[in-house]
Amino acid sequence: MSNRTYSAKPADVKRAWHVIDVSDKVLGRAASQIATLLKGKHKPIYTPSMDTGDHVIVINAAKVKVTGSKETNKLYHRQPRAGFPGALKTTNLADLRARHPEDVVINAVRRMLPRNALGRKMMTKLKVYPGEQHPHSAQKPEPRQVEA
Repeated sequence: MSNRTYSAKPADVKRAWHVIDVSDKVLGRAASQIATLLKGKHKPIYTPSMDTGDHVIVINAAKVKVTGSKETNKLYHRQPRAGFPGALKTTNLADLRARHPEDVVINAVRRMLPRNALGRKMMTKLKVYPGEQHPHSAQKPEPRQVEA
């Protein structure tokens, strides 16, 4: 007799809410731990083909830290008018942080998730705020530390 592989069912998934304060935390290390929570890899019922992850609230995104010279050298590209020549827009981390500080964390986490419909579904459970305040206190999120 062989053991059968466990596959989670939608009814088995219990979603918790976590609050992560990323002030003075390194961006990449924080993003990888947030991606793990969104995927559900911290749970024993993890199934790669299902969304078994939790909801994550990130606060103080404007105060996230980067190492080295990434503040000026790291570039973000977007193409608002795709298909048109000369439409590529490029900005560095410092300018993006000044305009939309939450996008720095969102971009880092999005690129650590699967690039398919499952990854897009996981991203809907991520809430990022540049400051200390968030409107999700009714969900009773539990604080979680980011390991260095």
